[in-house]
Amino acid sequence: MTTPRLSFSRRLRKSPFEARSHAGATAASVYNHVVLPTAYASLEEDYWHLREHVQIWDVACQVQVEVQGPDALRLMEYLTPRDLSQIEPGQCMYAPLVDENAGIVNDPIILCLAPDRFWLSISDSDVLLWVKGLAAGAGFNVRVFDPDVFPVSIQGPKSDALLSRLIARPTADIRRFRFIEAEVAGTHLVIARTGWSGQGGFEFYLGDPAKGVELWDTIVAAATDLNLRPGCPNLIDRIETGLLSHGNDMTLLNNPIEAGLDRFFKMGKKADYLGRDALEQIARTGPSQRLVRLTVPGSGITNPRDTYPMAIAGGEQTGYVTSICYSPRMDCHVGLGYVPADCCTVGTPITLLTPVGKAEGQIADEHWRTEPNAK
Repeated sequence: MTTPRLSFSRRLRKSPFEARSHAGATAASVYNHVVLPTAYASLEEDYWHLREHVQIWDVACQVQVEVQGPDALRLMEYLTPRDLSQIEPGQCMYAPLVDENAGIVNDPIILCLAPDRFWLSISDSDVLLWVKGLAAGAGFNVRVFDPDVFPVSIQGPKSDALLSRLIARPTADIRRFRFIEAEVAGTHLVIARTGWSGQGGFEFYLGDPAKGVELWDTIVAAATDLNLRPGCPNLIDRIETGLLSHGNDMTLLNNPIEAGLDRFFKMGKKADYLGRDALEQIARTGPSQRLVRLTVPGSGITNPRDTYPMAIAGGEQTGYVTSICYSPRMDCHVGLGYVPADCCTVGTPITLLTPVGKAEGQIADEHWRTEPNAK
């Protein structure tokens, strides 16, 4: 069976870094209408390198939506149950966006550039059109647009060492979920201590797409002794870390309470937001299901194209797996999935139905990622 090749056209937005990032990539996907490399050497080899060294990622697919104007903060508050009233310039906030039914529209990082200017650095869904529609329909005095800003990321334990060679300011000054403005090779950047990995790193927001290759080469040249490689968000690392993937682990059919995102907000915020009534109702009655972590002994189960059915404790209760992979560090499969809300106890046995047959496992606790296995 042959694997179809990815066809390029003007419908796919061009990354400023693709002349470099596509070289050596062995797999790719489309994310926010941008090609995203998904593997280089192999999933496992990329994983170990990310944990031990530093990688440069083309994440131009993290498209920005800019909201600017007198009602910018009020509109931002309207998009999410998270309280943004104390956000300040230089700060980033992770915030689930919800629709009128409390379904998860997206889960961006919000960057506050000024009290009346914000970027939403979005996951894979067309947030720009949704925000424009809400702003026009409700009469917010704002401008909502695509600012043509593209991120490139460095991730891994040597990220601080690499960044310290590129900017004069001490990297320790950039706290987690904060950003600074700086120049690298004469190019103005917003640099944030954020990124979609569990190994730490930074994201460089480039506002001049013509400088993409030059910026990439400058970063690479500064890391000649750091064993830097091109990389990409890694499935093993992100599941071990518990990073949810919009479109995989949560969709419009899920609400932030059942997905466990309620740890990022408190009910009853003062500002009005879309879906408040629906979310408050879910909070009162409790969700029907919960997202949990899973461990399954053995190897060979691949990440699902669709969800995998899951039986709970050998009974009639059922759930489903949204993401799963083999962890070479833990020497077992690790996964994420939804189970009935009254079946979330750590240690509860589960049975997965996968293309390679049934597999037995259990619900795991949140500290699973701290249990290393010999490499």
